[in-house]
Parts: sequence; structure tokens; C-alpha cells
Amino acid sequence: MFAKNTAAPAKKIATVAGKTTDSYGPLRPFPAVGIRPTIDGRRDGVRESLEGQVFAMAQSAAELISASLRYPDGSPVRCVVAETCIGGAAEAASTARQFAKEGVGVSLTVTPCWCYGSETMDLDPHTPKAVWGFNGTERPGAVYLAAVLAAHAQKGVPAFGIYGQDVQDAGDTSIPADVKAKILQFVRAGLAVAQMKGRSYLSVGGTSMGIAGSIVNHDFFQKYLGMRVESIDMVEVLRRMERGVVDGAETEKALAWVEKNCQPGPDINPPKRQHSDARKAQEMKTCVQMTQIIRDLMVGNPRLAELGFGEEALGHDAIAGGFQGQRHWTDHLPNGDFAEAMLNTSFDWNGIRAPYVVATENDSLNAVPMLFGRLLTNTAQVFCDVRTYWSPAAVKRVTGHALSGQAKNGIIHLINSGPAALDGIGAMKAKGKPAFKPFWEITEADVTATMKSVTWCPAVDEYFRGGGFSTNYKTLGGIPVTMTRLSLVDGLGPILQVIEGWTVELPGKVHQTLDGRTNPTWPTTWFAPRLTASGPTSTVYGIMAGWSANHCALTFGHVGGDFASLAALLRIPVAMHNLADEQLFRPASWGLFGAGDAQGADYRACAAYGPIYG
Repeated sequence: MFAKNTAAPAKKIATVAGKTTDSYGPLRPFPAVGIRPTIDGRRDGVRESLEGQVFAMAQSAAELISASLRYPDGSPVRCVVAETCIGGAAEAASTARQFAKEGVGVSLTVTPCWCYGSETMDLDPHTPKAVWGFNGTERPGAVYLAAVLAAHAQKGVPAFGIYGQDVQDAGDTSIPADVKAKILQFVRAGLAVAQMKGRSYLSVGGTSMGIAGSIVNHDFFQKYLGMRVESIDMVEVLRRMERGVVDGAETEKALAWVEKNCQPGPDINPPKRQHSDARKAQEMKTCVQMTQIIRDLMVGNPRLAELGFGEEALGHDAIAGGFQGQRHWTDHLPNGDFAEAMLNTSFDWNGIRAPYVVATENDSLNAVPMLFGRLLTNTAQVFCDVRTYWSPAAVKRVTGHALSGQAKNGIIHLINSGPAALDGIGAMKAKGKPAFKPFWEITEADVTATMKSVTWCPAVDEYFRGGGFSTNYKTLGGIPVTMTRLSLVDGLGPILQVIEGWTVELPGKVHQTLDGRTNPTWPTTWFAPRLTASGPTSTVYGIMAGWSANHCALTFGHVGGDFASLAALLRIPVAMHNLADEQLFRPASWGLFGAGDAQGADYRACAAYGPIYG
């Protein structure tokens, strides 16, 4: 239906060695985590007695981080331990110079003893920072922790405070579980901040059908994320297709892969509006080349330089992007559904790879939480419409089915108007359960199972007059996911919403009945949020009614705490969440803005500090 198959199946990309670009962008050193061992600077017995213990503590932290966390390319997170213990301002300055030279983007100060707080602290306002004070009795590590956090609060340089619940012996070099959890939560959030800084959001086109999120706000990206916005007209995609600024050999390889692996779905258009097989084949070629071109626009492609297009080979250094599509493109040309679905997926005709972040309808404010989730988890993100709340009574009335289990209080229909990352099916398995996986854990069996679970339906002509193909699947049930959205509020600034829950799998006929009331050719996820005892998150209806926009991002796992920590680092308050108190880990000074009112304190702290790059 699409094209003749002439190529072998894609093979897994096991390494990025020798490549000049990948889905993260032009290869460059990832930001490192700097470990700052601070010490009591008094000589003649005090400092000398502590050097070994302090360095051991720093090394333990570095080993934990490198063993537990990975960069988007799958490599272990790199830690840089200061060359000397930091006993005062001179050594603090020397360490700052060392860290700048070695590309440190996140700072963790560790100590088991008293140190001189304001003399040893990290004062860089743009580097996410935390302090781990050892809970021991021989030396007052807790006293230093309190003193230096007070200095951070007084100087307006927020820092996370880490302190174990249980006292340890002086010679204990282990890291308690609660301390490990806080270190890793902080580092995940801090690295996300550091990796966004200096990168670009690529806006391909402009505002889609009046969607506010696609009115791309340059000031927000610059002041809150440290990113630039690169804007190009969609005609650039057409120019590259018509003038051959695209790798034709890759196009043929991709079409062969599509013919072998992409199952055609039903054409629900009236017969007189259905396209011929020849036209569908041409539309698929256009869709494939749109995928290539949007990728090349984002991160560049050295192959284009070999073809004589040196300027186009560079790309726009984009870590995320969006494609407007509707309606200026889709009224005339094939839609962006195939391109957006494949780019956001963890594989394509070139093999298994890290996913890109590309927002449907150029909704940049949904691209941002997708980017957050990608950096926090290294997994593909699912772009969704927050379409419909189905109450138990409404489901019963329409289908006769009684919702039960995690869905007993109602469900939200998350469905996109055509594309969504194929990882969102849940056909990949981790420990025998449906999951989204980092690309380095994905197998060829995962790819095969995923492609067998999706069909590509000819686009509904009344929506997409230029044709194209919509991604059609339903997500498997029981997958833990986190739903997020960023919105801008006049007079307030950005806010984030974070809701944890599970995917739900409805009986086949029930799904068909409910799904058929909107568009059965689009990808669907049925979502059941976890409810709280009170407030807007105490009912599924309250969550739906309180959602701040028509779109959301879906991230694998219950990782709402990581989103909240990241938001605090960026000075973005969390407007609605269903997280437990123990999941909320923010800079220590947040508690000074109202310890009895965590949400209000979050708003007040973010307003007081202002955007991190503001």
C-alpha cells in the first residue's frame, strides 16, 4: 500500500561512538555533577583528622550517582570531585574554577563536620545545588548544614538540604536509603536544568488554530529554562522536499521499512473522499521526508553537508520542537501525524535510538513538560488531548459496563488528533509488565511487538484535507504514569500541574463504543488518576475540570516528585498535584515561606526568587 519493500529490518543502535549528532543533538559533553567536600578549615589537628572521612563521603556520593543515573545517550552520569577539601573562600573559588573547566552543571556539597558556612558555600546562582550534612554525633555536621542553609536563604541562593533520619557512626561510609533517594531526586532535577540551558526550542510554523500554547513565548524559554526559541516557516519543510535538501537514500530505506512494518488501518472516509493507493503511496513518501526534515532542522545532519548543503547540515541545536500543521499545512499537504509519532518514538528505520521531543500543533507549553519528562526518565513522552471525563454512571449508561478497580471512580480519555509516541502502547515489557523503556533497554522483540500493536489509518479528510496517516492504538492497562502540563497565567507566570495515576484497559466492546464517539483512528489512553482525601484531586471530575489546557504530557512511572523538584529549581509553582508529602522535595528555604502551607509556600518562594535566568 505504501511502497515496495527492498531493505532488511533495522538493527539496534548500540552506541553513538563516531556520530556527530544523535536525538539529543550535536554530541557534546553532558553537564557533570560537581561534588564539593567541605571541611573545618582549622589546622593543627582538626582539618587533618577529617580529610579522609570527608573525601570518603564525597566519593560515596559520586559512586552512588554514577551507578544509578544515566544521560540521555545511556552513558553513566559523570561526577567531578573537588581537587581539595573546601575549608574557606580560597578553596571554594578554586573549586569553582575547576568545575567551570570540567563542565559541572549541578553542585552537591557534602560534609560530616562543622565548616564555615558563608565561606565554603557555592554562590553560583544558576547552578542547582544541594548540601548533604552527615547525621553523626562525633562532629556537628547537622550544625553546618543548618548554618549553610541559613546562609543560602539569606543570600537568595536556594539549596536543597539533605539530612538522614538516623544517626550514623563516624566511620560509616554507607549512604542510608532516605539520603540516597533525596540525592538522586535532586540530581535528576538538577541535571534536567543543566541540560536545557543554552539549547533551543524549534518552532516549525506558528499558532495552530488559536491554541494558546502555540503562541510561543520567547521570554519564558529564555528566563525560566535558559533556552532560545528558533522560529522557521513551514515552507522550509516544503522547500527542502522540492529542492532535494534531504537524504534520498534514507528516504528509500525508510519507505522499505514502512512497507514491511507499518500495518495499514481502516479508511473511515466516505468512498468518494478516499484517496487512491497511488496517492497514498505519495503521501507516505511525503510523511517520511517530513520526519527526516524536522529531525534535520532540530539537530542537524552531517549527510546534508556531503550532499552540498552545509548550512542546512547544522540544524538549530533544538532539544525540543513543535510542528504547527493545522491548518495552513494540513489543508493542502499530508499531516504531521506520522512524523510526530515516529520522532517521539524510541526507534525508526535507522534502529533503536533515544526519542525526540516534538509537540503536536506546536504546543510549546506541552513540549516543555514532555522535555522535563524525557530528561528526568530518559523515556519517550506521549502527547495527549485531555478529551473527556467518563463518570462511572455515564459509562454504565452508554455501554452497560461497570467500571471497577483503579477505574472505579471514573476515567479520562486521553487521545491525540493523530500522532503519539508508539512507546505509549506499552507493548514493550520490563520484568514482564507493560512499560516505556530507555532506548538502551529496548530489544528488537519490543520493536516488533510495538509495530504489531499499531495501525496507520488514512487521515480523516474533513480534518486533514491534504491526507496523511493517523497513529491508531490503545494503551495497555496497569501502567503507572504521570500526567503533566505547563501553562502561562497573566500576572502570575508559568505554573505546572502534576497528576499520578494508571492506564486502564477497557473490555474491547466498551473501548470501541466510547472511542468511536470521537475518532476511532486516533491513539487512545484511558487514564485513572490517584485521588486524594480533599480538594480538586479528590475526584476524577475535579482533576478534569481543573486541568489548565486542552493538552497534557504522559510520562512513564510515578515521578511527580521529580517534576516538583525540577519546577522548584526553575521557580515554577505547582498549581495542582496529587503527590504525598514525602514526595515533595524542594529547596530548604521553601519552608520559610510558610511551613504549614506547602502549596502557598511554593507560590511565594517562586515569586520571591523569580525565574532562575530572569
